[in-house]
Amino acid sequence: MLLRLSTRLAAVVVALAITPTALASGGNYVFAGGTASERQQVTQALEASSFDWNLVPVQVTIHIARDIPLSYSTPGQTWLDAGLLDSGRFSWGVVQMEYAQQVQYTALSAQARSQLTGMLGAKQWCYDDPSLAGGANACERFAATLAWSYWPSADNSMRPAGSSDWSASMSPRAFRTTLAQLIGAPDRLDAPVSAAALRTPRPPKR
Repeated sequence: MLLRLSTRLAAVVVALAITPTALASGGNYVFAGGTASERQQVTQALEASSFDWNLVPVQVTIHIARDIPLSYSTPGQTWLDAGLLDSGRFSWGVVQMEYAQQVQYTALSAQARSQLTGMLGAKQWCYDDPSLAGGANACERFAATLAWSYWPSADNSMRPAGSSDWSASMSPRAFRTTLAQLIGAPDRLDAPVSAAALRTPRPPKR
């Protein structure tokens, strides 16, 4: 009886530690760690972006912990610093950039990566030669540019301060057009307005 109770308790602890999240275009991910408020910041960050995170074909585990020196991602896994998330809206750009790493890990073909490397002004895709500086890696430029291109807000911490910033590697419109062609990412910011939407509604008949 005691063994059975311990097994059930362990299952409950795991269920509480890894909480599923399902959103319309907010991606398929689960949380590991973090407070309800910190998890909410992640959800709000992804919802603020116009990018369709459902293009990532795998479920992503988002780990939230204290004293992570630098947020980072590996295929299917993302680590975010709890202290950064506690800063609120300021953290959203970083959340989007790290989820954008999942896009480059899982949604881009080798051909697409090769094409984007040149377009982003990089020398290699992702740390093939670790001796090169971070800006030489297209994967970093890709993630930063995606975060800025699909949430071009003054509140976005990925907003470029100059032309040498990673998020300024391509113009937002050109980047969104490119991803629409490469992976079918819908461009909700530059979507044309239909004639029906512009038509003045007629008054109802009486």
